[in-house]
Amino acid sequence: MPHPTEAEEIWRYSRIDDLDLERFSPGTVAGGDVAPSFDELLGAIGPRAATIISVDGRATLTEVDPGLAAKGVTIGSASQLPDGGGSFGTVATAVDRFSELNTAFAAEPLAIRVPRGVVIELPIVVLHHITGDGAAVFPRTLIEAGEASQVTVVEHLSSSDVAALVVQVSEIDAAQAANVRHLTVQQLGTRVWHIAYAASRVGRDATLQSAAVSLGGEYARVRTASLLDGQGATSNLLAVYFGDEHQMHDFRTLQDHDAPKTTSDLLFKGAVEDDAHAVYSGLIRVRKGAKGTNAFQTNRNLVLSDGAHADSVPNLEILENDVKCSHASAVGPIDADQRYYLESRGVPPQVAERLIVLGFFDEILERTPVAGLRPLLRDAVATKLDKVLS
Repeated sequence: MPHPTEAEEIWRYSRIDDLDLERFSPGTVAGGDVAPSFDELLGAIGPRAATIISVDGRATLTEVDPGLAAKGVTIGSASQLPDGGGSFGTVATAVDRFSELNTAFAAEPLAIRVPRGVVIELPIVVLHHITGDGAAVFPRTLIEAGEASQVTVVEHLSSSDVAALVVQVSEIDAAQAANVRHLTVQQLGTRVWHIAYAASRVGRDATLQSAAVSLGGEYARVRTASLLDGQGATSNLLAVYFGDEHQMHDFRTLQDHDAPKTTSDLLFKGAVEDDAHAVYSGLIRVRKGAKGTNAFQTNRNLVLSDGAHADSVPNLEILENDVKCSHASAVGPIDADQRYYLESRGVPPQVAERLIVLGFFDEILERTPVAGLRPLLRDAVATKLDKVLS
């Protein structure tokens, strides 16, 4: 397949012309014992239903509550499934060079299947760590939530100080009246390219809450597509991203309404400093027959340095009547009135800016699944912010 170019609309504003796939090789790993300690992260999350640690694309630890198997819950690689992983690719249907690379090279695709009526109160945690310099790693996760089931899944990506390529695909299939919460935290090293595709299909009266926190990577792109194909389906999409130095964060979203009385609400917030660049391009699509749709799309960006830049391109495609849709975007510096309000009450200028930015992000961080992770995420954002305010 041809390598994508910035001339294509879906790759417009991107840095894809700078990617040389020849620099990376599947199966490259570092030598010795390279698994890091995740004690702080796991301690913040607290009790878990299952924990999977994957290093360079291969599971090194899998701990699953024995009680889940008794309820019919399946957590394991595609090779362990009765159908051999035949459900992979039924939700993530968009085809490009990177999705095909993931299909070809995903070492151990992970499937999480929750049967009808099963409620899993504790989160399932999947930790992806990359150690190989020059490695190409292809994480893949399929979450299937049966009718009236409930599950929370946290995926965390980290790396050593290596140059690597991470091509990630996540699929979520929420059946009728299911409740799925999914959080992805990306804290890869500054020499890693991250290209992700997150696809979901939300059934009748089902609810999806999907959140992404993107802080690392040299170039980090997430393509999100949420299909609402059952009456009464709800999809809530959240994201926080913060770029510094020469980072680029690139988000492309699709809220695809294909059934009546469906609701989607997207709120993405980002900040850039130094010479960083952020891109958001989103589309709300209301197909014929999707009467009663409520769809909202909001993207806001703070530009904290003169050399930083953000692009925001929201779009609507409405093919039906009797719908409520809105989109809004904003790109700009810290609000001068907010800063003045705090400074006039004795708050020093740098402290005032810090409070404003942290408050800007907190609206989303407070809504992310797994409350124990929120302080760690706030600290990570504050660390980046302190660099530009110091």
